[in-house]
Amino acid sequence: MPTLDDILENVGEFDRFQKQTFFVLCLLSAAFTPVYVGVVFFGFIPEHRCLSPGVAELSERCGWSLEEQLNHTVPEWDSHGASFSSRCRRYEVDWNATGISCADPLGSLVGNWSTVPLGPCQDGWVYDSLGTSLVTEFNLVCEDSWKLDLFQSSVNAGFFIGSINIGYIADRFGRKFCLLSTILANVVCGILLVFVPTYLWIVILRFLQGLVSKGCWTAGYILVTEVVGAKYRRTVGILYQMAFSVGLLIFVAIAYAIPHWRWLQLTVTLPSCFFVLYYWCLPESPRWLISQGKNDKAMKIVSDIAKKNRKKMPSHFEDIKFEEEYGGKQSPSLTDLVRTPQMRKNTFILMYNWFTSAVLYQGLIMHMGLAAGNMYVDFLYSALVEFPAAFIIITTIDRIGRRYPWAAANLVAGAACLVTALIPEDIHWLKVVAACIGRMGITMSFEMVCFVNTELYPTYIRNLGVMVCSALCDIGGIIVPFIVYRLVEVWHDLPLIVFTVLGLIAGGLVLLLPETKGRILPETVEDVENFHRQSAPKAKKIYLHVQTSEV
Repeated sequence: MPTLDDILENVGEFDRFQKQTFFVLCLLSAAFTPVYVGVVFFGFIPEHRCLSPGVAELSERCGWSLEEQLNHTVPEWDSHGASFSSRCRRYEVDWNATGISCADPLGSLVGNWSTVPLGPCQDGWVYDSLGTSLVTEFNLVCEDSWKLDLFQSSVNAGFFIGSINIGYIADRFGRKFCLLSTILANVVCGILLVFVPTYLWIVILRFLQGLVSKGCWTAGYILVTEVVGAKYRRTVGILYQMAFSVGLLIFVAIAYAIPHWRWLQLTVTLPSCFFVLYYWCLPESPRWLISQGKNDKAMKIVSDIAKKNRKKMPSHFEDIKFEEEYGGKQSPSLTDLVRTPQMRKNTFILMYNWFTSAVLYQGLIMHMGLAAGNMYVDFLYSALVEFPAAFIIITTIDRIGRRYPWAAANLVAGAACLVTALIPEDIHWLKVVAACIGRMGITMSFEMVCFVNTELYPTYIRNLGVMVCSALCDIGGIIVPFIVYRLVEVWHDLPLIVFTVLGLIAGGLVLLLPETKGRILPETVEDVENFHRQSAPKAKKIYLHVQTSEV
């Protein structure tokens, strides 16, 4: 008996209907960028120093240049102003006192420079920036710098909690309901972020935004892979993630044009209001409807696909029903992810790879950011490197399979991190090249884990399985700032050694997973357990009862 994939071969596997669905969902993928990496621009940290009353007036009276002013009035100032004292401490002297020498102001006030007391920045800070950010608005520097970490951790905490809850909603109530409800919640939170006046409310709204936004992106990924034919799943899955990379380029351009974080937040949120129109232009997943026993609704969507694709629906395909032995509605359960041996192995390996991908992906961005280069240029480079990664996947995934390119990507990322750590600092260009290779490798791994994750779970629990496994990605996002910023104090490249170990282990574990190349999406747990066989399983599929009319 034919499967749903067989029906799609007749009515169109990736024709007008699927292309329209794919396009509108790619817009959703691109719009997720500001939530995931928005902290780069919303919370950028400009060069700063303590505000000392009287310094500006003294500088004007003495005719100092800015560099001379900094050398005379800021502790331990050097050409970069990078020390803790230069940013977070000030001389405890009265710059408004009379008789201060312009040639040696500190000497004329206290005599011996070494005895000048230092104190905290009681009057605030001076920021060398034309724009604004969370840091400049709420002074999230020095003793309060941890509050910026909390801002980013809150969205990852939202990702983590929402991964399971939103995943259950998508599998219990449908992909379309999940998409529309999370889109609406994300837009409301994004707009409120623009207007709330306190840091506490910003963190709360950021958490709520994380709670719904990642689940929305993942539900879109699941939907777009379930409405196309088997041979197009890998392409649309990769291109859906590439839409996120396009969103990176758009986001950096908008951030460059609008360097004020509240206006930037409003600008990137308002277009998402149009996503509520998805109610009229997106279908429910026919695979999900079948898994819930809603065969009539699934068949109607299949008919709509045929009509939109200008294909004639075969007259003998009149109804979709489960085989009697496997019929009935299936409800998702967390225990199904670990109940059987192959499902359990898949779940644990996928969890570890989600964790590793997040740590290396975000960690490499953070580590490269410590070089204090141009924020916009660095972000642009990190976005551009994702496109060749996607191209490599597309050109190899059907020729070689999923497992070996995925394992190789992890191994390359880990090895590149080790090479980067061992290259001397004076060969900076070579370190950058090695780091970019590592970034390309982990980008491939990140795209592969999301893609393969959907192929290793049966339909009725697929969304929940992706959400649960990707929850480890969010845990990685929460802890990676501590891995990077704490370990660099011991040795600047020590985080890269940690990344090396994680990447190499991930590459080895991937080889233990079954190959999914050329396989139909599993519909039952038994299908997953039989994945190790060479031939695709022929039983326990979603079947179409074929009724032929007598001539």
